[in-house]
Amino acid sequence: MSTSTPRPTVPSTSSTPSTGTGTGWSLGGIAVHRIDEIELPRQTGPWLLPDATKEVLDEASWLRPDFADAEVPRLASHSFAVEAGGLRIVVDTGIGNGKQRANPAWNGLDTDFLARLAAAGFPSESVDLVITTHLHTDHVGWNTRLVGEDWAPTFPRARYLTSRAESVHWDSVELDEARRQMFRDSVTPVRDAGQYDVVDVPERGREVAPGVFLVPAPGHTPGQVAVELRGGDRRALITGDSIHHPVQLSHPHVHSCVDIDSAQAVRTRARMLDTLADTDTLLLGTHFPRPTAGTVRREGDRYRLLAEPAGELSGGVA
Repeated sequence: MSTSTPRPTVPSTSSTPSTGTGTGWSLGGIAVHRIDEIELPRQTGPWLLPDATKEVLDEASWLRPDFADAEVPRLASHSFAVEAGGLRIVVDTGIGNGKQRANPAWNGLDTDFLARLAAAGFPSESVDLVITTHLHTDHVGWNTRLVGEDWAPTFPRARYLTSRAESVHWDSVELDEARRQMFRDSVTPVRDAGQYDVVDVPERGREVAPGVFLVPAPGHTPGQVAVELRGGDRRALITGDSIHHPVQLSHPHVHSCVDIDSAQAVRTRARMLDTLADTDTLLLGTHFPRPTAGTVRREGDRYRLLAEPAGELSGGVA
């Protein structure tokens, strides 16, 4: 999906060695953990994916019971914590606690996300790198947390990365108040701390840590990236919002109501699925409910996900 580029130097600031323990997926030299935030309310599916009707879900019986109930798709908010090359990496940071949000389901959350992250071996002060697939509210929330009355970077020693195309887009458009609030509390404080880096992501991809590549995935937003992980045994792809839900494997033309360019999003998704199909590359959905991951298989002129639940990870994976 991408070709190797010169590997940048990202010094590890971890105070303790990586353990690779807990549950997740091992790629051989790279371990991936799902860090739960919240299950999204049932009404999220019909709002976000209005074309994912009961009739559409019925055409893919494999979606039930894990990925849909009788009527609507199930969705979740979580992050992925990745151990690669001795580095601790967090991909997307969810909604966050105590944030003022227009969406009632996201407003003023109080979850134990950071405790879950620490339990997986990623205490906040040990994280080396935070990758933002795109600058939407439910992907940047834990970038910061309240310290007194101020928002401060949650990961004090980490570099935060997003694509230059993504940053340029949001810097060049008129923002509504809800999005200005998101930037004020979850993006600007990290920039002001000197921890946010924008990086060019060419079509061939860019390696930002050992075995960790950013690859362009435009459409949902202009500069969105997916994250490709290349372990010694297999590869994985973290989708960002290029694939919100497994129903989009069976029906790639089902698009999100918040896609900035839905036609481009469909092209990106189709290209991604064609590349992944009938390989052992693990697809990791950023909003997929458990079991979260699986491999893509062609099913006639469509695709399906063969689920691969997280397993126990032994020490020394990464």
